[in-house]
Amino acid sequence: MGKGKTEMDQWKQSWLQEERRSFRGWDFSALAGRMEGEELPWNYEAAVRTYMNAAAGNLLDMGTGGGEFLLSLSPPPGRTYATEAYPPNVEICSKLLPQHGIELRQVFSDDSLPFADGSFELVMNRHEAFSAGEVYRILQPGGAFITQQVGGRNNRALSELLLGEDAAPADYGFCLEPVCSELQRSGFKVIETAEAFPLLRFRDVGALVYFAKIIEWEFPGFSVEKGYDRLIRLQQQLEREGYIESMEHRFMIVAVKR
Repeated sequence: MGKGKTEMDQWKQSWLQEERRSFRGWDFSALAGRMEGEELPWNYEAAVRTYMNAAAGNLLDMGTGGGEFLLSLSPPPGRTYATEAYPPNVEICSKLLPQHGIELRQVFSDDSLPFADGSFELVMNRHEAFSAGEVYRILQPGGAFITQQVGGRNNRALSELLLGEDAAPADYGFCLEPVCSELQRSGFKVIETAEAFPLLRFRDVGALVYFAKIIEWEFPGFSVEKGYDRLIRLQQQLEREGYIESMEHRFMIVAVKR
């Protein structure tokens, strides 16, 4: 009995350490080898590169996070813009992106983007909220909007395992078809779509703790202290099965302004 308690105390201390770990930008490198996700049946980066290489006008990356993905594309300096709402990321990007010829603008509302009508030939958006009408407004005729979204069923079963009745509820209305319909009502022609429910596996409970603290909107109010008993059960499950599994929800749309 004493040995079991000692082991659980060690687990708890390691989980508390993960809970306190800092996080910058949108960098999940701390989870390399500890969290594994199935590949999506499409390639968002390849789609973006195809349209980016063909574009002669201005480009916008909505919700750029820490700018990591945008910089990996080596976008054209002088005609690339980015938006971000989260103040810590705004601080990071305001120092980093101008060094690469990228102009950052902070946004405070999806319904009011700080750009003139028809400013962009390409707007890209990975996992960022948007107003279809506002994106339509800032695109020039013939301009493309490429978005990959996190659907409303993402990690909901896992949230229930960690939080029980306090888990984030699933939003069955936020999925491919309704968002396509909204874009079409705003004047877009939808030319490519895809939706998937890939599996995500955690190889240690500490990785799950770190993840849940970052993705706080999917695990509202989670803490090691609050979820300790549930974490112990998940640790026992992991020792039996080798992983803890979650179901993600993604969809991608490519649309063109008529």
